[in-house]
Amino acid sequence: MSKELSEMTLEELWKLFPIILKKHNQDYKNWYEIEKQHLLSFIDKKNIMRINHIGSTAVEGLIAKPTVDILLEVKKGSNIKDIKDIICNNGWILMSSQEEPYMSLVFNKGYTKEGFAEKVYHLHVRYCDNWKELYYRDYLIEHKDVAEEYGKLKLGLQKKYEHNRDGYTNAKSDFIMKYTEIARQEYCDRYKPVE
Repeated sequence: MSKELSEMTLEELWKLFPIILKKHNQDYKNWYEIEKQHLLSFIDKKNIMRINHIGSTAVEGLIAKPTVDILLEVKKGSNIKDIKDIICNNGWILMSSQEEPYMSLVFNKGYTKEGFAEKVYHLHVRYCDNWKELYYRDYLIEHKDVAEEYGKLKLGLQKKYEHNRDGYTNAKSDFIMKYTEIARQEYCDRYKPVE
């Protein structure tokens, strides 16, 4: 009998869920929309400020891990325990939780003891703020040359970090930060919350 995911070491999880890169799938947008509507059906709308499709699957034509990333921004003062509980009770698994340096809950859906399901999601729950992921996504959508360069970088890192998600993420961080800063200057405070 195979171990439960919660019983596996980080190394065992990385082996079961390697870094896989695939050509852009036109269905990612639909997967996001379906899951967005599902989230809206059970999370109290008075707590929700914004929901966005983020990450590489949100950028048409960009090679990506076939995982749809969703950023759900909630109002400060929302009952985070209640939000966490209701998300877990609706088919999501809590991957990580932190309070500092900012509140962040990360959930997944589509991870099984046999590996990835057909549809895989990561849900990032945070307080509404001027998040870098939104700027980076927009910049890649509007600058195809940078998106193409990013795709080449990821392909170059895939084999080296196939079973090391943290290493893969860290190896991309300088590139991401460089263009996020450029995007912040170009877009000013596009995503700054209105008080």
